[in-house]
Amino acid sequence: MTAEPSSVGFYVYGIMLLLVCAMKFPALLRRRHDTLLRAACLLLFAAGCLMLFAAPASITALNRITGITNFAAPVVYVTTTAFSGASLLLMVNWRPAPPERTRRVSRLCVTVYGLAILAVAVLFWAGTTPTEQPTLFDVHYATTPFIREMIVVYLVAQGVAMAIASALCLRWSGEVRGSLRAGLRILAPAYLLIVCYVVLRLTAVAARWTGHDLDFLVDRVSPLFSAPACVLGALGFFVPLAGPRVAQTARAVRELWRLAPLWRVLRDIPTPGAIRAPLPWWRTPPAVLLTGRRTALYDALLALTPHYDPAVREAALRTALRNGDDEDRAAAVADSAMVLAARERQRAGPGQPVLPTGTTVPRTRDLTALSRSLASSVVHDLRDHRAPQQKAAHHE
Repeated sequence: MTAEPSSVGFYVYGIMLLLVCAMKFPALLRRRHDTLLRAACLLLFAAGCLMLFAAPASITALNRITGITNFAAPVVYVTTTAFSGASLLLMVNWRPAPPERTRRVSRLCVTVYGLAILAVAVLFWAGTTPTEQPTLFDVHYATTPFIREMIVVYLVAQGVAMAIASALCLRWSGEVRGSLRAGLRILAPAYLLIVCYVVLRLTAVAARWTGHDLDFLVDRVSPLFSAPACVLGALGFFVPLAGPRVAQTARAVRELWRLAPLWRVLRDIPTPGAIRAPLPWWRTPPAVLLTGRRTALYDALLALTPHYDPAVREAALRTALRNGDDEDRAAAVADSAMVLAARERQRAGPGQPVLPTGTTVPRTRDLTALSRSLASSVVHDLRDHRAPQQKAAHHE
């Protein structure tokens, strides 16, 4: 069978959801009692099956293969009800609450939606649907005994679950921050769009009960809500999962940028005994690169220990305090000046006497503050003042 153009999106999205579900299956086997993971896997599986079964080409194929007119209708409705229950179950287990309360509500959710699924199957078996209706099934059989009740059961079950899930998302989003809050704020309108979808279809069904024709709400208006709801739903679940990693990467990149001045000063300092594994930036995660950069900077500061001159630090500290810096800022500036002077002494080679090591080390352990203070006018003045001295010593 060749999929219709309108079915391709259903199949692509459905297969992606099932693949993600399959990727989580090994974790589910290891953590069988993890109710949140089970709810997530159930949601992914139900959503993937719903996309595959709801594709127009699949509806036609299911009816033809089984030989049962409109057999695709209860299949889609059962899957829709399962997806609705799984969505509500996931929200119940995702939101922090006392364990006993979570278990009680979860059992209630499973029982109610399990009965709804059973009701859809039984009512379809009890009713008759002689005319195939791939797109207007809800309104065409809105007055048919048993089928009418089946339609109402699946629509009400879906609408109630989505409304509760949306309310839970909005309420919970006020209690959290960061990417989780953003994800919940995205999920809430996604669920509301599905509620609008249900209301439109129920309105068209109720119109048939009163002898009116609002069928266009089913085949032309309500489908417009499906794509935005799917996109927002996927984004809402993706943001809390990817948000912390993205934020961590952004922080690492920002920290690498702040350490760049200090790295340019110390990257050529030999560090005997230290192991520096090459970390190419294009294929190294920023967090790993940051750890390696910090380690290398600490190794370089330690290697400069024999060349630290406390007199340089004290002079820079007095100058920084005189210029109006607070004690922490002045201490960082003084350490930067001492590190810069030690680097120049180390570069000068064997001709420079080694200072007594003692306990003279930079007192500032914050590498970011040390790097930022390199831009201080005190450090620049020291660099400009020592440059002619270094040249003169070199000529002598």
